[in-house]
Amino acid sequence: MTSLFEANSGAARTTGLGEIQRDAARIGVGDKAMINARADVNQLLPLKYRWAWDKYLAGCNNHWMPTEVAMQADIALWKSRDGLTEDERLMLKRNLGFFATAESLVANNIVLAVYRHLTNPECRQYLLRQAFEEAVHTHTFQYVCESLGLDEGELFNMYREVPSITEKDAWALKYTRNLEDPDFATGTPEADQAFLRDLVAFYVVFEGMWFYTGFAQILSLGRRNKMVGIAEQYQYILRDESIHLNFGIDVINQIKIENPHLWSEDFQAEVRTMLAEACALEAAYGRETVPRGILGLNGELCERYMRFVTDRRAEQIGLAPIFGEADNPFPWMSEMMDLKKEKNFFETRVIEYQTGGGLDWD
Repeated sequence: MTSLFEANSGAARTTGLGEIQRDAARIGVGDKAMINARADVNQLLPLKYRWAWDKYLAGCNNHWMPTEVAMQADIALWKSRDGLTEDERLMLKRNLGFFATAESLVANNIVLAVYRHLTNPECRQYLLRQAFEEAVHTHTFQYVCESLGLDEGELFNMYREVPSITEKDAWALKYTRNLEDPDFATGTPEADQAFLRDLVAFYVVFEGMWFYTGFAQILSLGRRNKMVGIAEQYQYILRDESIHLNFGIDVINQIKIENPHLWSEDFQAEVRTMLAEACALEAAYGRETVPRGILGLNGELCERYMRFVTDRRAEQIGLAPIFGEADNPFPWMSEMMDLKKEKNFFETRVIEYQTGGGLDWD
């Protein structure tokens, strides 16, 4: 069919900002595709990928704001001389330090790379919701920083100054170097693989692996009735990230279905290497945040947990397990994903989540 935009303008098709062609044929479901679609990206209907629309609705139903969470108990505990140990304070600050800029890095990737090259309007609809949620998460760390009176310069510069955080962020950002080039465009096997590689780096690794050590650490505090306001906010972020992750997994797998030539044996081997590298970087971060072990956590357990999560992520995109880590050392984390509870884990406020019964957290 002829696109609503001039056929010789690939950029117009992907941005949706080209010249309107008045005599174009109407779009059918078969004209839609995840990448390199010739269909008009402005036309949401007819839907082709119902799962993308359902995740958009799930995100809307799970709406929350950090300022709804009371911080008085956290403030009192943080200011108390003996409320937290020095190791707990170190863990909390380094944990917040990673997340404070990580959410912005993910948002920048979504807005400046993923949205541009994903040529399906229902997926873009979800990306708009996800971008807003990333903004809410960044707002969360501003709110925590302000509430506790933390040194904002220290917190928001840890991604430059704490080696294990710097290494993680630098590893992820290298996967957007080509995509941020204004002349980059999908449409060749090499470019399409570069885009798929970026999706793996940010959805599977950044959001699907690297956030989970931090979740386990902060929620361990909450389980001991410490910093319950921050722990509650992390629980909401974890629920958001579960949908982000599953959306990313679905996008990756759909691109594989539509473009099987991209998922070559060489590329699969490259992705396995990426996951193994990412697991090692996260293990280093775990050791640097809990160097002496606290709250039933230590560097060895964090590494085992990340190997378990890494194997799960590999399986979700059709790869064999990398480490063979069969047991989850933190089985209580699964309770954090029960979205059907009438109250959240810390019993601080009533919340209702209308969706999420089918979420796959690990």
